[in-house]
Amino acid sequence: MAFPFLSYFLAAALVLLVFLRRFSDDQRRFGNGVLLGLCTLFLLAGSFIGLDHFLRPLTRAVSTGLIVGATVGTVVVAGFLVTNGIRMIRTEGGGLANLLPLLAGVAVLVALGLLGAAARFENGLLRAAATATLFLAGYLSFLFACFIGYAVLYQRVAGRRPVDFVVVLGAGLTDGSVVPPLLASRLERALALYRRQKARGRSPILLVSGGKGADEQVPEADAMADYLTERGVPDEHVVRENSSTSTEENLKFSRELMERLRPGYRCVIVTNDFHAFRAAVLARRAGVPGEAAGSPTAAYYWPSATLREFVAVLVAYRVTSLGMGALLLVAGVRAGWHG
Repeated sequence: MAFPFLSYFLAAALVLLVFLRRFSDDQRRFGNGVLLGLCTLFLLAGSFIGLDHFLRPLTRAVSTGLIVGATVGTVVVAGFLVTNGIRMIRTEGGGLANLLPLLAGVAVLVALGLLGAAARFENGLLRAAATATLFLAGYLSFLFACFIGYAVLYQRVAGRRPVDFVVVLGAGLTDGSVVPPLLASRLERALALYRRQKARGRSPILLVSGGKGADEQVPEADAMADYLTERGVPDEHVVRENSSTSTEENLKFSRELMERLRPGYRCVIVTNDFHAFRAAVLARRAGVPGEAAGSPTAAYYWPSATLREFVAVLVAYRVTSLGMGALLLVAGVRAGWHG
């Protein structure tokens, strides 16, 4: 082929067509984000090879800039994660979820150190470990970029059709019975959606979902219902699901209530922005007909929460994630050992 970069553009076009077909069918798929990421990679590869074909000296300068930028950017991101992790521990406590930014930042710095050592010392075992780490880090970075990018896109384009229910997912209560700011943000977004539907002539029901935790005095659903009625929502427009203890149960138990109250219903599921896309994925798996809407989250809390959601998505697709990870580790060891 006279212009080899055209094959990459063709591949990007084909992947884009598959993405558009799947996206029009159901927006709530993580695979959509992966397809969009692959399309982007093919476009970038084609552009880079095309640039090399016509302007090779410029390609070398761009390559050097990309390597330097990627290295500096990685160090900056690692430093940010470590700093944010320390703040999370001081502010929210030392739970595993709050440790994620710190652990991720340290892991990035260790990987950079391993790569630097492999470049400096001639050692087959060290080179194999560094190459395997590079392959696995590249895979996880690609998936994380797909997750972030598609989650943002999903929130921008998710359907806003008429609904019969506005479902609010619960979160932990403060002092056992008080709605904290994180949960209040969800309830305020739900109120706005409820009022918008009312203004359009609908009669939606606000369904609050959340059971009673071991450290809580009342079910989360009861505290949420009180919050809404205090702000003018009639009692008859609020339904409580007060048995669930996880997002999966929120959706399962809420689905059973909605099917009984209004067969053939549609709903919108309200949670925080960092959680919205995974909630949509889980809703699809649970057979709940509706999209997810996100409410704002404090900036300092967002990195930890987003990392937690990403890990949860990897677990949800654990067979694929573990299989690809294992293949890349083996390929990296072989490439590094024989390199």
